[in-house]
Amino acid sequence: MEKEFNITGTCIPNMHYMVDISNKLENVLKLINKGKYFIINRPRQYGKTTTLFLINKGLKEREDYFPIKISFEGIGDLIFENEEIFSKEFLQILADSVLLNNSELANFLEEQKNTVDNFRDLSRAITKFVAKSNKKVVLMIDEVDKSSNNQLFLSFLGMLRNKYLLRNEGLDYTFHSVILAGVHDVKSLKIKIRPDEEHKYNSPWNIASDFDLDMSFSVEEIETMLDDYVKYKRVELDKNYFSEKLYFYTSGYPFLVSKLCKIIDEKIMPENEFKWEKEYMDMAVNQLLKESNTNFDSLIKNIEDNTKLKELVKKIILDGYEISYNQDNIMIAIGIMYGIFKNYNGKVKIHNRIYEQRIYNYMSSLIETSIDLGSYNERKKFIKTDGNLDIEKVLIKFQEFMKHEYSEKREGFLEEDGRLVFLAFISPIINGTGFAFKEVKGGEEKRFDIVITYNKRMYILELKIWRGEEYHKKGLLQLGEYLEQYRLNKGHLLVFDFRKTENNIGEIDESIVKVNGKEKKITAVYC
Repeated sequence: MEKEFNITGTCIPNMHYMVDISNKLENVLKLINKGKYFIINRPRQYGKTTTLFLINKGLKEREDYFPIKISFEGIGDLIFENEEIFSKEFLQILADSVLLNNSELANFLEEQKNTVDNFRDLSRAITKFVAKSNKKVVLMIDEVDKSSNNQLFLSFLGMLRNKYLLRNEGLDYTFHSVILAGVHDVKSLKIKIRPDEEHKYNSPWNIASDFDLDMSFSVEEIETMLDDYVKYKRVELDKNYFSEKLYFYTSGYPFLVSKLCKIIDEKIMPENEFKWEKEYMDMAVNQLLKESNTNFDSLIKNIEDNTKLKELVKKIILDGYEISYNQDNIMIAIGIMYGIFKNYNGKVKIHNRIYEQRIYNYMSSLIETSIDLGSYNERKKFIKTDGNLDIEKVLIKFQEFMKHEYSEKREGFLEEDGRLVFLAFISPIINGTGFAFKEVKGGEEKRFDIVITYNKRMYILELKIWRGEEYHKKGLLQLGEYLEQYRLNKGHLLVFDFRKTENNIGEIDESIVKVNGKEKKITAVYC
């Protein structure tokens, strides 16, 4: 079977190109060896199922362990009707799981199934099963939050908690280690079930050890997957360049890393050619941002389903607010849980540049469909004969659009939506050939930088609100320094100017700033 980059389900070493996470697995096994109970709660498509598969595989190779891996995916809600149904079905799920490896224990579990009517009976059955196995039984439950929006499941966890405490006192036999995997941790499951303050923090799983393992891929770990790919497919590529670029765009989000590699391998690299050109990276990002997939669908749905979360996303991604990370803030915790946010040096940031761009595209699309751009932004008007983007013409046309369409309500409108209007304006011009990544800079000026790549060329554009001549001069120097980072000599500035005079509307000026002795030309357009 030919290997491929996997973006769905469990990654299997002989079927898929895989990242070497052996160091991380060693840390997980240390928790298991100590008999710890813990939760792997990470966003969708973050490698939870693959991690459980590798843990299960590793434990099977050890004589003193008896791992059992089950999943709550697709079991429906009937199992949660009452204690008797749950107890019997849980034992049946265990029996089905161990059948291939130990038919004797599977038969024993099915016999016990006929004797249980409640959690007390189930507790006894688990004690007998663990004693009979004469090994360290490790229970892994994947997709634990799929069908657990009810109190019965929490009562089941409470029963396991009680057995854990009794075991530590030498008064019971139970699972050596229990690992729950899902998007929600038990605390957030309880919030789903009973959102009142009394029950919010009264978790039946307070025995769980912290699981602080970073499951995102580092640059070095991404390199191991590329090594696997190169070795198997005999492809030539600059491993350092691509691993760093993949991390730059994805922040190591496992699904996004594999997806970009899959796009390059299967859709961009020509048949019968075995070399990754550097431009393939940006091409893959552009293609990914244009497609629909369940990961992006979930991203937007999670934002739209929570008004307060959506407001926080907008503050961070568009308005440039610097929000301090606080794990007790429920909106921040939810954003982290869904993979929308990350804790970056004590500040709340959008998890990765791909998500940032996707959210920008979504928000600007909402604006684009709510305003009439008319013929202002027809793509063909802004492409030069050599195929490159005429960024100055784009800015001048946007200036004309704002002057004609929004001159009367300019200030109130721009304070709220001006930046999104520009994104909506430029989106149909560059889509298909290029893309723009945005970066909001905090502070007094609320700088809004856009890095546009189009036809293998890069353009640096800064959007800012007029804050006075002194700040403007500082801004020119900052933009010059930003240009130097990208080794560019020319940049553009779009200024939303609210001074109570018509003279400045439609204004264009050019400035020269020096950075490290090098001249940088900056063209400023005022709206």
